[in-house]
Amino acid sequence: MFKLYFFLAIAFLTSLANGYDASLMGGINNMQHYRSYFNLSKTGSETGLIFSFFAIGNICGSFFCGPLSDLWGRRWGMFHGAVFLIAGACTEGFSYSGPQHDNRSMFMVGRFLTGFGIATTQTAGPSYVAEISHPAWRGVLTGLYNCQFFVGGITATWTMWRTSMIPSDLSWRLPSWLQCVPAGLIMVGVIFIPETPRWLFCNDQQEEAIRVLTKYHGGGNRRSPIVILTLREMIDRILIEGSDKRWWDYSECFNSRAALYRLVVAGGIAVFGQWSGNGAVTYFMPILLEHVGIHDAATQLQYNAILQVLQFTISICGAVAVDRIGRRPTLLVGTTMFIIWWVIITSLMSFLPLEHADYDTPGARPEMKTVHGSRAALAMIFLFAMTYSFTYTPLQMLYPVECLSYETRAKGMGIYNLIVNIAALYNTYGIPVVVDKIGWKMYWIYVVWNIFQVGYIWKFFVETKGRTLEEINEIFEASNPVKKSLQKHVVEETDLGLLYHGLMNELNDMEGVISPVFADPPLVPPDFVRPPRPTSSSSPPSRPQ
Repeated sequence: MFKLYFFLAIAFLTSLANGYDASLMGGINNMQHYRSYFNLSKTGSETGLIFSFFAIGNICGSFFCGPLSDLWGRRWGMFHGAVFLIAGACTEGFSYSGPQHDNRSMFMVGRFLTGFGIATTQTAGPSYVAEISHPAWRGVLTGLYNCQFFVGGITATWTMWRTSMIPSDLSWRLPSWLQCVPAGLIMVGVIFIPETPRWLFCNDQQEEAIRVLTKYHGGGNRRSPIVILTLREMIDRILIEGSDKRWWDYSECFNSRAALYRLVVAGGIAVFGQWSGNGAVTYFMPILLEHVGIHDAATQLQYNAILQVLQFTISICGAVAVDRIGRRPTLLVGTTMFIIWWVIITSLMSFLPLEHADYDTPGARPEMKTVHGSRAALAMIFLFAMTYSFTYTPLQMLYPVECLSYETRAKGMGIYNLIVNIAALYNTYGIPVVVDKIGWKMYWIYVVWNIFQVGYIWKFFVETKGRTLEEINEIFEASNPVKKSLQKHVVEETDLGLLYHGLMNELNDMEGVISPVFADPPLVPPDFVRPPRPTSSSSPPSRPQ
């Protein structure tokens, strides 16, 4: 079991690398040596262009990351993503601006490569965690995956706080180079970890899949009920439905009602995770800190680091609790609390000026009412951030991975990352524009939007707590997936083997034929006939050797 945790730790590094990079640009953009070297200001179109190259790389990577993980496997998907991360970090760190300090092309190429690598690792990483984890701990472990985002953010924030004291270009180059550390660990680590059983089973390596399941899920017992049940489900689902997919064909994500419903749910959590108001927290934090008398940039950076530590701690609690509370209740209650926090924050902000006070002028001090109001608003924003960390942070990767079936998981996560990045463009460019136009009234948009989110979650989001990855297919194929997901499911162990009763309201209200899942040796039926591969006329270019 400890080896399994080591395997998961390698995959967790992909989330850590994402969190590190997410905090990197905001930090070095505040460094005078960085802005002087590239002749930039803190804001403006040129600064926005540099920020956008990461998003462009991430969006481009979203089209390739799914097929890459399907073609070569989850662990080699992480490996290739790490290669792009190292290439991007080195390009950024060694960037040369030219004699006029206005050539930023090398740095922008580095940002593009980094974005491409993050898209690839963020597709392969959570898929690996969900498919290799023991079923009893899959929910907690997949939830903990996204919590490592804060570990990367905390590392980057405190690193930049220290390097900002270096009186040279090394102050921003060193944090860029340090991105190579988690990426290098991923490249080395994937060599020693096994591929997921589901990918092995789907790629003509059934015996290896059984060996991995037996060793890491069955405690060495080839006849373990967990091993037998998992194998039976994979035979029913993966070999029949997922073995013939063409890596370049995305139609399987849209060609059925169940597939479309999965995208409705995955796309919903992708957008909600970006538009609940978390982007505005980052934007208004410096203004509120100045209102309460905190003007020093290094001190503001410390406050941001403290908030990230709190968010990480709360997200761990959320990841542990989500298997007890359930996915739907967590999201419904959390989003409802967002509405409460934003109503209070908006009411407080209506009394506060949004421009920066002139603290350098002698005698210029904010009124006591402004100070107290800012402190109260700051406290509410901290509460919002912690609520978000408890509810959305663990589920942003866990929920879409669970909802997507194996045959569409890698490609579906690529689409998920694409939607996330498109939605994130609003946080990057939309918030400053909207604030400039309507100021604090923008917060009412979050109140209305979160009310819409509650209704959407209630109507469409299914409960996946306690289900195996293959069993969730039964939910999405039902006429009413939400109702189906709230029913009970029963697996009975008898002298004859395991009997799966399906999903039902009560033990005596069976909704289908009892399905025996006991299998005598060999575990893979000897008479199993693999469906034919696609014909050569419809085949893609041959797989690289």
